[in-house]
Amino acid sequence: MLIALWQARPDLAGYDVADAVTFCFLTQAFIGPMQVFGGGLELSQRVRSGDVAIDLIRPASLQLWTLAEDFGRATYLFFVRSIPPTLVGAALFGITTPADPLTWAAFLISFVLAVIVSFALRYLVALSACWVIDDRGVQSISTIMTLFFSGMILPLVIFPGWLGAVAQALPWAAVVQVPADVYLGKADVPAALVFQALWAATLLGAGALATRAVRHKVVIQGG
Repeated sequence: MLIALWQARPDLAGYDVADAVTFCFLTQAFIGPMQVFGGGLELSQRVRSGDVAIDLIRPASLQLWTLAEDFGRATYLFFVRSIPPTLVGAALFGITTPADPLTWAAFLISFVLAVIVSFALRYLVALSACWVIDDRGVQSISTIMTLFFSGMILPLVIFPGWLGAVAQALPWAAVVQVPADVYLGKADVPAALVFQALWAATLLGAGALATRAVRHKVVIQGG
């Protein structure tokens, strides 16, 4: 579909056909590490079972502990879920690869930041289980928002007018669109990395505050 679109509209949004094909396989490569379809954390189940009480008395930050686990999951899926389909795409369709080592370095940093932003969003969704009876509705809404506003379904650069501007300013853009544009050489790298870092810091900060609120909530319920 992307090939047909860019054949009909050459150089749409500064992409060519090769860029569009590459973007398609990059988004597939991001599904596992960035957990684009949501979930990936056991936290919500531990809240429902009450095991989170044990997690909260450990001499370690619940948020950082969970982040470390998620990094392990993302690293594993990078090798078993990201690399194989990308190699298949390269063999069948051909994809562009950065020629500059600095672009590869920037992409690696952007990739790690995308994983952190994804985690921070999913962590907040998982913690919602402390306030709602069933967090599956929140999970579903989060998945829809992620798919639409990350660039997973269509590149955000082709979204029209104000919708495109809003979509590219939201945190979900930092999960898929931004690292893809860094890889393709379409991004202002310093601005892109700062954008991702700011959203990572903001969402992790929100997660820390939510964890503090959860700790007080659990103490009140237990007392």
